Parts: sequence; C-alpha cells; structure tokens
Amino acid sequence: MLNVENLSLHYGAAQALRGVSLTAKPGEVTCVLGRNGVGKTSLMRAIVGHRAISGGKIGFGETDLTPLRTFQRAKLGVAYVPQGREIFPLLTVRENLETGYAPLPRGQKNIPDEIFELFPVLKSMLHRRGGDLSGGQQQQLAIGRALVTRPKLLVLDEPTEGIQPSIIKDIGRAITYLRNRGDMAIVLVEQYFDFAKELADRFIVMERGEVVEAGDKKALEGDDVRNRLVF
Repeated sequence: MLNVENLSLHYGAAQALRGVSLTAKPGEVTCVLGRNGVGKTSLMRAIVGHRAISGGKIGFGETDLTPLRTFQRAKLGVAYVPQGREIFPLLTVRENLETGYAPLPRGQKNIPDEIFELFPVLKSMLHRRGGDLSGGQQQQLAIGRALVTRPKLLVLDEPTEGIQPSIIKDIGRAITYLRNRGDMAIVLVEQYFDFAKELADRFIVMERGEVVEAGDKKALEGDDVRNRLVF
C-alpha cells in the first residue's frame, strides 16, 4: 500500500504542497482531483521521486520511499505515466516499450502479451515511430511502457487530457481491468469528474496545495466535490 503522510514541497520560496496525505491500496483506484495549478502534478512527481520533498513521508509497503531516488523506486515497482505522455518520438513503438526494461531483472525483460490485449493498436504499430502516432495512441503507448515494468503502483497523471472519447473509453477499460486484477495500487490524477467518478474507489480533492475533501466512492455522489471542480 502507498501511504503518503503530511507531504510538503517547495519550489524555491513558493510552497506547492501543504501537508498532503493519501493512501492507495492494491485493487483500488485513488483519484486526485482539482483544478489546474493546485499541486496535483507536484504530488505525483514527489511520489515517484522526480521532486524532492521538504517535509512528510512516502511509505510503500514496508519501505520508506522518501530517501530513495527515482530508479530505486522503479525497481520496487513504482511506475509513472506523466502528463503529456513523454514518449520518445524518434524511437519505434517497440523501442519505446523496451525502455521499460530498465528496472527489470534479466529474466523479465520482455513485453507482456497483456499490453497488446489492452491496447491492440500498439501491436499493429510496433515498427512505427512514436512521434507518428496520434495523441491517443501515444497515451496508450505511455501506459503500455509503464506496464512493461510490472508495477505494483501505477501513477497516472491526467491520462485523458486531449484524448478523443473512444480512446478515453479504452483507457478506462484498461484501468478497470488492472484494478480488478487486485495486485496493483493505482493513483489517478483527473479533472474530468465523470471519468473519475466511474473509476475511483477513494479520492482526494486539492486546492492551493492542500487536501480540502477526501472520501470513498459514495462521497462522489453528492455535488460538493463536483462544485469544487467547476472552473
């Protein structure tokens, strides 16, 4: 289980996170909701080790992730699908997927068939360059690359941003499948309330770097959370 406790993060003199806490359990999706600029991406980068924190603790199972570097967290099973996808445009789809081999032991350096079952388009485009794919296909590739690492924790930062509705449905089905497998904790950053409501088992809502609402799926049924997301 991921257990983030009282996390603080600064960019110089500016404080981006103020005492943020959340949990993510295997077999569940924890959604992080909020408007632009409230600290959601900063929180995700702190979890995966891209940003140093100034206070708090990040626990993963029995391990304290706080002092560990990004590659050490990846070896423990932490995978990240960043906002904007960040695939390698000049590498082929196969080569992009193979970059996920980095944290794996020699015997696991292969692309699981499960990835092509979730995203069949990737199998038909293995030899195309990543930069030639559509935005939605690149998002599927970014998720597939993360899954190559056999994660125990999957962190997804706004996977539906700028994606056509048909691929949003494919991504939703993939997240549901991975959640139902029961061996992976998923943290999902979202702005689209209906997508989050369909998938979330638990959630937090952020404003100005703080958690202002938190609860389980039932709490998403009311209007309080939705109203906090209205621009």
